[in-house]
Amino acid sequence: MSLTTADILAQRLFDAGCRHAFGIPGGEVLSVMHALDRAGLEIVLTKHENGAGFMAEGTYHRTGAPGVLFATLGPGMANAFNVIANAHQDRVPLVFLTGRVDDYDMASYTHQVFDHCKALEPVVKGSFTLVDGAVDRIVDRALSLAQSGRPGPVHIDVPISLAAKVQEAAPKQWQPTYLPSAPVDNANFSEVRDRLSRSERPLAILGLEILSEGCEVEVRNFLLKHGIPSVATYKAKGVIPDDHPLSLGGAGLSPKADKTVLPLIEKSDCLLLIGYDPIEMRHGWQDVWEPETQFVAEFTLEPNLHGMHRASCTFVGSLAPALAVLDQGLDLGSVWENGDFTKAKSELSAAFPRDEDWGPSAIVDEVRKALPDHGLASVDSGAHRILQSQQWVCREPHTLIQSSGLCTMGCALPLAMGAKVASPDLPVVAFTGDAGLEMILGELSTLRDLNLPVVVVVFVDASLALIELKQRGSGRENLAVDFGGTDFAALADAMGGIGINARSRKELQTALSSAFEGDKFTLIAAHIERESYDGKF
Repeated sequence: MSLTTADILAQRLFDAGCRHAFGIPGGEVLSVMHALDRAGLEIVLTKHENGAGFMAEGTYHRTGAPGVLFATLGPGMANAFNVIANAHQDRVPLVFLTGRVDDYDMASYTHQVFDHCKALEPVVKGSFTLVDGAVDRIVDRALSLAQSGRPGPVHIDVPISLAAKVQEAAPKQWQPTYLPSAPVDNANFSEVRDRLSRSERPLAILGLEILSEGCEVEVRNFLLKHGIPSVATYKAKGVIPDDHPLSLGGAGLSPKADKTVLPLIEKSDCLLLIGYDPIEMRHGWQDVWEPETQFVAEFTLEPNLHGMHRASCTFVGSLAPALAVLDQGLDLGSVWENGDFTKAKSELSAAFPRDEDWGPSAIVDEVRKALPDHGLASVDSGAHRILQSQQWVCREPHTLIQSSGLCTMGCALPLAMGAKVASPDLPVVAFTGDAGLEMILGELSTLRDLNLPVVVVVFVDASLALIELKQRGSGRENLAVDFGGTDFAALADAMGGIGINARSRKELQTALSSAFEGDKFTLIAAHIERESYDGKF
């Protein structure tokens, strides 16, 4: 059977576990789209390339396979820049396929033409242009790069004529099998084991690299076996259940939470940084521990060259094998006997109550009660995200997804849609602010067309609440943060979903009672007062 360039590309993606591709058709990518379809990838039409990229990320969170985004040349590629930058900062393996004019046209043809590879260079791990006779090798290189070390996006530019050309050489399988790297039990490891064994106040800081490696179970078993308490970044929430006695839940963007978490870190005499990537953390997390007075052992997939923190020693490689070596002969005594950890957990619980009559905390509380533990929630950027990331209880990893590296708006709805496409039986809810939803309203029609019963909860206050809060906090006047109110419930009805307004816990409970059933999306417009977030995070 003769294979075209696009067929080889598509088959390689299928072999890597990819089952969906998201984007908007263009003449320059038709050969690629049809090849993807022939290979067994479902083509999902979206309303914007940015939303398509987040849907692709949503599938990754469910399957572990790279997301696939396709776009036509020029404006299609440019529209996707934000989501590619997000994948780079949020460590998402995303394969971005673009069409491009042929080399001989590049010499004189200028309509919609610019250098895709050069434009994307700062926000991808690698940018490749397919070459006649080496298609298989180039695609394999791109896939390997996307999934190795800290995952990230890769770009493949496909010349129009080459995409449809039959390749004479049989494709060569060259996907390397990465084996876990097991460190040698040397003197440095012995020192970590000794310091940890003698520690009275050990604390683990868990990061998104645990999810990248897929070693959540190994990390959880190690920490619980030895009774080592932990705090997680937002993406690592649920590695240890948030409500477990040894978990402080998530941290990263809330100054209110930091007033409890950071002093506890300062009291620790042995810190274990397990897959911790500080790209999720706010400015206040720079140099929050001192290797001169605290023993800090770092376990990371790649060397940290960011300058955000220092460590007493750093082990680069697979996390699970490193912990297995550390576990050999490790014996801890009683830890945190002064009660400081238990006290900190109680303080955090009291700082973020969910028992208000109505408001953002009440909304989070009611939806958490309605969604099963294994259900998935996505949350958009804004004031509601910081509050919810502290209050939302994750009992399993991968159950609260968000943009926590780039913190880009308009991500929650397509993230939820992608997760639902990959896992149709999974209960899924998307939390978004009204401004974030208005950025991406077109994807509600995609939600309708896909018959996905995703629940969309909109915090309606007709304001860019986080920015308005910062304006007031800095003594500035209100400027460019208010906007007119949209009737989101009516809009949902008009776009083929079910729209419901909620202004109380009881109304929200009623709306949620049947929202996860059927084949239509449900949009719940949860109306809250201006300044509802004051003092809450």
